[in-house]
Amino acid sequence: EEVGTVTYVDGEWIVTNGGIPLFVAVAQSGTNRISNSVNGIDWISADFNSNLFLSVTYGNGLFVAVGVNAIRTSIDGITWVSMVTPEANNWSSVTYGNNVFVAVSRNGTNREMTSTNGILWTSRSASENNTWNSVVFANGLFVAVASDGTNRVMTSSDGITWVSRTASENTNWLSVTYGNGLFVAVSEFGTNRVMTSVDGITWISRTASEANQWQSITYGNGLFVAVSSTDFTGAIQVM
Repeated sequence: EEVGTVTYVDGEWIVTNGGIPLFVAVAQSGTNRISNSVNGIDWISADFNSNLFLSVTYGNGLFVAVGVNAIRTSIDGITWVSMVTPEANNWSSVTYGNNVFVAVSRNGTNREMTSTNGILWTSRSASENNTWNSVVFANGLFVAVASDGTNRVMTSSDGITWVSRTASENTNWLSVTYGNGLFVAVSEFGTNRVMTSVDGITWISRTASEANQWQSITYGNGLFVAVSSTDFTGAIQVM
């Protein structure tokens, strides 16, 4: 089972997702763009690659990181191996569920890819060629959100065939997570910058605690926690 949290530190860290007992973080900039921690406090550089990494996940005994035309895998979170991307896209988010890794992209002809082992990847067609920013798996369903397009949510039970869904508002949805029986997505713009769904299909607008530019959200220990790139009243809000 994937264990995740969201942490922003030096180097523009995007997200930390790890398999027990290790957290792994990836970054878009800096000298060392993959790092790991056993406690979430003390971090060790694990990779010196210059790729721009955007997301990392854990499943089936393997860490998988994706980014700008990049896939890297690791069995221990320390030693990483480059894999061939099926398309040179900006792979923005990766998750694991239903025995398959699924990644979504912000650009390209085919904006989704899948792998059963994290090594060999296959391009897949998204439901629409939107800017897909985040994907999560829960309750037997992959759910992805986008920042543009007619329908800014898509769902799939297998990671291969996707169905377009209507977001609660056509705003810039950047991150989606699941917890306590609820899918929750956040946006950096719009009137209502949170939306929720019990099934990943029908979405309802919610009012964020502040009109910040919300970048990422996750769930753990009974709380949804979101972070923003603006700081009107504080960088971290619990929703």
